[in-house]
Amino acid sequence: MTIYTAAITLLLIMDPFGNIPLFLSILKKFDPAKRKRIILRESLFAFVVLIFFLFFGQYILKGLHITQPALSISGGIILFLIAIRMIFPGKGGFGGAEGSDNPEDMEGDTLEDPILVPMAVPMQAGPSAMAYVILSSSQYPDQIPLLLLALLIASVVSTTILLLSDNLRRLLGNQVLRALERLMGMILTTMAIQMLLTGVSEYLK
Repeated sequence: MTIYTAAITLLLIMDPFGNIPLFLSILKKFDPAKRKRIILRESLFAFVVLIFFLFFGQYILKGLHITQPALSISGGIILFLIAIRMIFPGKGGFGGAEGSDNPEDMEGDTLEDPILVPMAVPMQAGPSAMAYVILSSSQYPDQIPLLLLALLIASVVSTTILLLSDNLRRLLGNQVLRALERLMGMILTTMAIQMLLTGVSEYLK
């Protein structure tokens, strides 16, 4: 486990490019300054939630008697399904891999301030991100500081991309954003298969 691998994997799972159209839809009736404040706040909430699972997730697993191979296999399956949705998005947008089981349901038509749900959880800190930090902290308990730094880097990059969402959509256009998300999905697919194979190998041993 390296900080580069962990940070890139977390960034792919959080999928900021896929979340751009969803964030813009939810925040479309807010002024730009208010939009940026909400994005910063929700990104901080997501970061705190993932930190909680990073430090305490392994104790939750022990309490539920869940083994590392089982978590690795299930995590690989979740990541694979998310990656497939990134590569083959539904009609609701770019796919919204991490937190968009149904993007249409997350579109905001009022000025109600979206606190914690759905922009922080599950759009940024979704089940796959939680599973990844729990699995990583369980497999590498001596590298918690490295994982924390990787999480910080991924969160900063993701937040920066979301803060620039208006500019990126105007500059790149929907087609390029969709292509970027599909590329991220292809990379995430290989990571998901590797996680699945690792879990099966550990179980067979």
